[in-house]
Order: sequence, then structure tokens, then C-alpha cells
Amino acid sequence: MKSTANILLVDDEPGMLRYIRTLLEVEEYKVETASTGEEALERVNKGLRPDLVLLDLLMPGIDGLQTLEQLRQLQPGVKVVMLSCVGDTRKVVQAMRLGAHDYLTKPFQKAELDTVVNQCLGATQQSSPGEVEELADDVFFVAASPVMKKLRSEAALVANVDIPVLMLGESGTGKEVMARLIHKLSPRAHRTFLKVNCAAVPADLLESELFGYEAGAFTGANHPKPGKFELCNKGTILLDEIGEMPTSLQAKLLHILQDGQFSRLGSRSVIKADVRILAATNINIPEALANKRLREDLYYRLNAFTLNIPPLRERKEEIPILLKHFMAHLSERYARPPLPLSVEMLEACQAYSWPGNLRELSNFVKRYLVLGDEKVAINELKPKSDSSGAQFSPGAPNSGNGSEGGLKSLARSAKDEAEAEAISKALDETNWNRKQAAALLRISYKALLYKIRQYGIADRKNHQKLSAGA
Repeated sequence: MKSTANILLVDDEPGMLRYIRTLLEVEEYKVETASTGEEALERVNKGLRPDLVLLDLLMPGIDGLQTLEQLRQLQPGVKVVMLSCVGDTRKVVQAMRLGAHDYLTKPFQKAELDTVVNQCLGATQQSSPGEVEELADDVFFVAASPVMKKLRSEAALVANVDIPVLMLGESGTGKEVMARLIHKLSPRAHRTFLKVNCAAVPADLLESELFGYEAGAFTGANHPKPGKFELCNKGTILLDEIGEMPTSLQAKLLHILQDGQFSRLGSRSVIKADVRILAATNINIPEALANKRLREDLYYRLNAFTLNIPPLRERKEEIPILLKHFMAHLSERYARPPLPLSVEMLEACQAYSWPGNLRELSNFVKRYLVLGDEKVAINELKPKSDSSGAQFSPGAPNSGNGSEGGLKSLARSAKDEAEAEAISKALDETNWNRKQAAALLRISYKALLYKIRQYGIADRKNHQKLSAGA
């Protein structure tokens, strides 16, 4: 009930204190006020237990950040909403890292205050636990686990602070989904969202793809063409696989982050672009910095706020929800009746480690839907052994006779062996240049990396080297 909620309001401006207190008391909240951080801390230290604290960011004496930090020590569970002025972006980010639940930018309207207060006190919820949040066609977000609920809250907070966000995580964990969620929750939601895969575009074409070019800039450039940053003006751009971007382009990207300006290829004129930049990668950041694959100054620019997306094996409580959603969505796409998800299948899916994360789970549901054989699907998730007892991951080349899964399993094993052999051959021909091998195989770079991991090709290659030297 609203009337039982206690709110502590902390602001050094008497007029602002009166204004906010009036808005809250109209809604029958019990409001306590303090004009300094010291006073607020003293009140809490003496036994005041507010359900919510509205805390001004800039105050004389102990400022909002210091007050927030000490409040969280005195009352760890209290929810704190920061009140900030325009231009306090860096401090707002610091407050979020210190545990602030949300923030309001002054001046604000009563409706904005009501929304934030209601959300903090549980009067409304944007999404119930485990609910699938549709973001776009074929794009959805699930937050059933504690770690993903926390990430959802962080994404909602950072969405309204116009800073770069770096998303880290294994391939297939949902970094693009997180980027789309941030865009949807941001003031730019009605503007363009574009994704550029820095690994999928050849290095010599990536610059023109991002920044555009003028006629005559290079052979074949007969007409001027705008780049993604121009097309995405006022919107959000996701630079996926940022660690694969050539260092020469990283310098140009850094210029946009610093000044919001760039030039087309073949042009001396400067173009201004108001674009929010989100970046994603699965590389080892310290290693990339040490090897100079990633510029340190660019990393610190992109790293204004970082979201670490956990692998599916660390949030297994979401697997049943994801399975049901994939089954409903894919059965509709392929015009096939949805298949049942038995207890045995759910247990097998929960026990499996899903090295390919959500992408692998989606493909698993596709195969189950097409084959229609639950036993074959469950068998696919079980580790298999050859005659020597060596273990192979599901879907990897298997030297067994395939009788356990029947003819379909045998056919799949033969297909996988042929595919793994073709990939190994392409890698050998290109001296393990994975980008060249992907081009040779006519598949994407990311697809090749996934296949290498799926079939354990890199492991077998290293094993062969060790054996030869033994």
C-alpha cells in the first residue's frame, strides 16, 4: 500500500524539497526530508528505515555519491534514486556502479516521478520473472535468473544515459539482444538501430561500410554512398566483434567517440553524427590490449559501462522458458505443429553445457522440430565415445556405428564427419587463416569459429602437433 511506504528525500534546495514532497504526499506516501547528506546519514544511523531514498547528486559537504555509498553500508537493501541535472552523465554512471536503482533528471514531471517511485516500491513491474520480452522480429529477451534480472535492471538504467556500452560474453550468449534492449529502452528507441559485424566484413571494405565514400574515392566508386554512421544519425549502432576491427579504423572510430565527427573516404569535409555506439566482443580483452589488437584508448572510451553476459550454462533456469519460446516461434515459422517437451528432454537439456549458448539451443529445437524424433534429439545431447574411449561433444564427428540413434543418427554423423573434414582441409590450405578459410568455405567468420569449437578441430590439430613431436 502506498500509505505505508516511507520515502527519505535528500536535497539541498528548499524549493525542490517542497516541490517533490508535495508530489509524493498527494500520493499518500510518508515523506521524511533532509537538506544535506550528513543529515540523511545521521537519521538512518539513528534508526530511520526508509523504503526508498530520493537523493540529490550535487550537494555541498558530503555529495550524493558519498552519501549513496554510506547509505548502502548502513542499509544495504534500500533502493536509491539519484536526482541529477543535465550534464552529470559521468556521476550518474558512478552512482549506478555504486548501486543506485534509477535516476531522474531535473526538472521532471509528476508522471516521471510516479513511474520511478512505483517501479522501486513494486507497485508496477515492467516484466514478470521469466516473461519473454519481445524486442523485434526473432529477437526477444528473457530474465528468469537472478543474474539476468540484474542485467535487465542495469540495461534499463544505462539506456537513458547517452554513453557507449561494451558488452562482453561468449559467442551466442545474446549480446546483440542486449544491445537491442538498450536501444528499445532509450530515448532513441524511435530512431534507427543498425548492426555492423566487424568480423564478417573484409577489412578493406569495413571503412567504406562504416563511413561511406565519395565518387572517385577508389576504383568502382562511381557514385557517393553514405556509411552506417550517416544512416544511423540520431539512432544506435552496434559494432559487433569490435576486437576484429583493424587498428587503423579503431583510430577513426575513436575520433567519432571523442568529437562526433568523421569524413567519408575521398572527402575532406567533416560530417557530424549523433550516434550512440554500443560494442560487443567475445575476445580476451587483456590479451587483445597486450597484443595491440585493440587500442587501449579506444577500449577505455567504449568501456564507459560494461555488461558481462553470462553463458547459458550459468543460467540454466532459463532453459525451459527458452525451449518453449523457440518451439512456439519456430513451429509457426516452419508451419509445423509444435512438439512436446517431455520431462526427460528438459532434464537432458538442463544437464547439457550448451557451448554454443542460445544459438546452439535454437538450432537444437530446429532439428528436433524437423526430425520429430525425441529419442534422437535427447541422444544428441549425450557425450559419445569412440572405441578408444575418447569423448566427443554432441554433433561432433563420431566413429561409432550410429545404431543407438538409428538411421537418422547415422546420417547426421556422416554429414558431420564430412563437414569437419572440409573445414580441416580449408584451414590447412590457408595455413589456419580463419578468415580466408571462411571465404573459401563460403560461410561467415563467426559460423566457422563455431564449427571449429563444435567439432574440436583446433584441439585435434594441436594433438597432432604434440604427437608428431613426441
